[in-house]
Amino acid sequence: MERATGTYKTHDSGEIKYNSFVPASLPPTPDLVYDAELRLLVGEANFTVGTLNGVIGAIPDRSVFMAAFVRKEALISSIIEGVRATIENVFDANADQSRNLDVEEVVNYVKAMDHAKELRQEVPLCSRFIRAIHAVLMSGTRGAQQLPGEFRRSQNWIGHAGATIKTASYIPPDPEDMAIAMDALERYMNTDDGTDPFVKAALIHAQFETIHPFLDGNGRVGRMLLILYLVERKVLAEPVLYLSHFLKENRAEYYQRLDSIRVKGDFEGWVKFILRAIIDVASSGYRDILFLSELHSRNLQSIETKDKELFLLVERYLILDATFAAKKLGRPYATVNRGMLRLVEAGILSVTQPSKKARTYTYSNYLDVLRFE
Repeated sequence: MERATGTYKTHDSGEIKYNSFVPASLPPTPDLVYDAELRLLVGEANFTVGTLNGVIGAIPDRSVFMAAFVRKEALISSIIEGVRATIENVFDANADQSRNLDVEEVVNYVKAMDHAKELRQEVPLCSRFIRAIHAVLMSGTRGAQQLPGEFRRSQNWIGHAGATIKTASYIPPDPEDMAIAMDALERYMNTDDGTDPFVKAALIHAQFETIHPFLDGNGRVGRMLLILYLVERKVLAEPVLYLSHFLKENRAEYYQRLDSIRVKGDFEGWVKFILRAIIDVASSGYRDILFLSELHSRNLQSIETKDKELFLLVERYLILDATFAAKKLGRPYATVNRGMLRLVEAGILSVTQPSKKARTYTYSNYLDVLRFE
């Protein structure tokens, strides 16, 4: 269905003339049309994520698995925005100490999600919440000069690399209209209007991207917001959906669907696209968690009791050296190194950097499950 989703405001300073978009508030008017396909997708999304929640709930200590999934989502979401990093960079125990700005941006994403988990205990999803996670995301990176934790006070625009406001493909609302639109979005997020949470999450993400309230980091915060809303509504047990994997693989359609909302008001096409993404990644997430849970149990049973604490540390970091492990465990280096060699003999660890002075060990079977193209 075609519908108006906003208006355009003309700005003319004499030298530059452009039109910024002023989005209408959610929900869409007229209401979404729930055809047979959309109803089927809504049902399938609820069922698939429910199944994922079931396997998550059956894991005794799920924090390790959840951390790995958040790191994977952090990496892929950052790659969508042009960050250059690898899965090895992200799961390296020394990643936090890296001076690589690309890796730091991914690490910041993980820290932002951790902060969001703490913040949820204090405040609902609101502008304050969104600004707080943005501040963590952009801290100490290339976006540190782009007002971390603050909504923009100037006009921004979207376009190809090097685009000017004259050649932009989309110009979001000006700062005044942006503030009004964010207030409306905050009210919508915190109003239970009976809309299915998965549908509403899709609408919230699209509206946030349309508003584009920050000078930088909008895409990553918007994708975080979608997942965090599902957790907030208690339809997703943990933030384990790596939606960015699907969005990366279907990047052209992702942006085309967003544009279609602004141009034609095609919310239905957008919602169906996001529901397919949720179904796809929930299904693969279910399979991955099952495999990793079984791998955990099998390996834990195969090692000596004295190596179990080391094994749990390996499972958390995946790529590490004996120096790091010894420091974390508070044990002598030689003791820890012997334990790591026993894990190599057990087929759990592999030596990926053979130098005796800086030997690096990798939990390859675990890491391979998290890889992507």
